[in-house]
Amino acid sequence: MEYSRWAPRYDAIRAEFGFPFERERVAADALVRLLPEESRTPPLPRIRPRLAGRDVVVVGAAPGTGPPPVWRLPSTDPAPALVAADGGAAACLAGRLVPTVVVTDLDGPVPSEVSANRQGALVVVHAHGDNRPALEAWVPEFPGELAGSWAGPPTEVLLDVGGFTDGDRAAYLAEACGARRVLLWGFDFERVEAPDAATRERKRAKFAWADRLLAELDREGGAPVVLWRRDGTLVDYPGGRNGASTR
Repeated sequence: MEYSRWAPRYDAIRAEFGFPFERERVAADALVRLLPEESRTPPLPRIRPRLAGRDVVVVGAAPGTGPPPVWRLPSTDPAPALVAADGGAAACLAGRLVPTVVVTDLDGPVPSEVSANRQGALVVVHAHGDNRPALEAWVPEFPGELAGSWAGPPTEVLLDVGGFTDGDRAAYLAEACGARRVLLWGFDFERVEAPDAATRERKRAKFAWADRLLAELDREGGAPVVLWRRDGTLVDYPGGRNGASTR
């Protein structure tokens, strides 16, 4: 999504959650400094060839879903690409699948993302106001190709094609790179697991935004967004281009 269209939506998110933009800028500057020199080149031209013209399976980490059964999908040429959203990288590797791209803000099982990167996955690291310590700790540990993103205007080094949480940000990236379809595996916005009530409420609010943004991507983007359920069915995204309103 063009930044001029995305920015007002993120302004609303920032206002709701109280994210100070200056902290996001500080984290973004830290990420640029931490990226190896070869990863400080424009990110989209490096990512697009991996995803363009392909069905892209965005792999989430909803409890109990496991790795995507890609063998069940109809044969296509080119074959589907996997984009793991944070903990989705662990799910892929558990099924002996190496994701094509990993999208992460480093708050999940990062060692699995490092392992995927070592095996050829391009990892898109997202900087935001709360994850600077994780950036400092983990970015130097990645041995392979990296790209950076943040929630402000795109730069030569950092992209912003829309999206808020790792999952919907991965879907927005797939659409921006010319995916044929975006298939969502391991997404569950109904079940919220957290140790305390305040954290659960905040996660519910974030999931509500992610759900809304995915429906908007389906309505407004160039690639259909499809839910791939655990029973193997593929369904139009609720509230998306075909107007479905229930799951």
